Amino acid sequence: MRARATAPLHAWDLSPKDAIALQKALAGAVVRSDRFGPGGRRAISRVAGVDAAFADGGRVIRAAAVMLDYPGLVQTGEALIERPTAFPYVPGLLSFREVPALLEALGQLPTMPDLVLCDGHGYAHPRRFGLACHLGLWLDIPAIGVAKSRLTGSHDEPGPAKGDAAWLLADKGARPGERIGAVLRTRERVKPVYVSAGHRVSLRTAVALTLGCATRYRLPEPTRLADKLSKAHRDGG
Repeated sequence: MRARATAPLHAWDLSPKDAIALQKALAGAVVRSDRFGPGGRRAISRVAGVDAAFADGGRVIRAAAVMLDYPGLVQTGEALIERPTAFPYVPGLLSFREVPALLEALGQLPTMPDLVLCDGHGYAHPRRFGLACHLGLWLDIPAIGVAKSRLTGSHDEPGPAKGDAAWLLADKGARPGERIGAVLRTRERVKPVYVSAGHRVSLRTAVALTLGCATRYRLPEPTRLADKLSKAHRDGG
C-alpha cells in the first residue's frame, strides 16, 4: 500500500513573482503548535527525511525520501525520484523547485510518515514560508526544517556541547526580534544546524525532535540518509 494522495494545494506552473505572492498568501495557514496524528493526538512512530540533489547541470532533480521508525531510528523504507527540473533556481523559492519531486518520493513510501524532516528551512524564511512549511501544509502533516546554513535572521553562537542551542531571531520584517528558529548543536564542536517549525510543530518541539533524531553525525539521521540517497550515483550536476 502506497502513501495516501492529497488534493493539490495550488498549481506549480508559476512565475517567480506569482510564487512569492503565493508564499505570502499561504504563510498564514501554517500551524506552529504541536498537532500530531489524527485529531491532533501526540503520536510519532514513523519519521521521514527528504532531500533533493541535482544532476546534468541542474536539469534533473533527484528527490529522496527515507522512512525510519521513531525513536529507534531503524530504516523501514526509501524512495528515489528522478525528473526534469521544472522551476529555476531563485533564492527564497527553493520549495517550488524541489517540493513537487519530494511529494512524488514521499508518495512511493509504504505509508505516510507521522513527521517529515526537510533539508531546508521552515518558518525561518524571509516570508515565513520555507520548504518545510510548504511540504507540511500541502500534506497537512507535521514537518520540520533542518537547514545547514542560515537564510535570514541573527543569532548568538550556541555552546559547544551536543544539545546546546541559541535562538534565531528575526532581524527584519513585521516583528523584529521574533524567534523564528533555533541554532542547534547536534554533535559536539561541529557546525550547528538551523531548525525551524514547518507545520503542526512548535519550535521547542522541533528542536527536541531534531535532537532525538541526531546520532553521531551533524545532520539528523532522516535527512542524512535522504541526502546520501539523493546523491548516490549522481551524474555530473
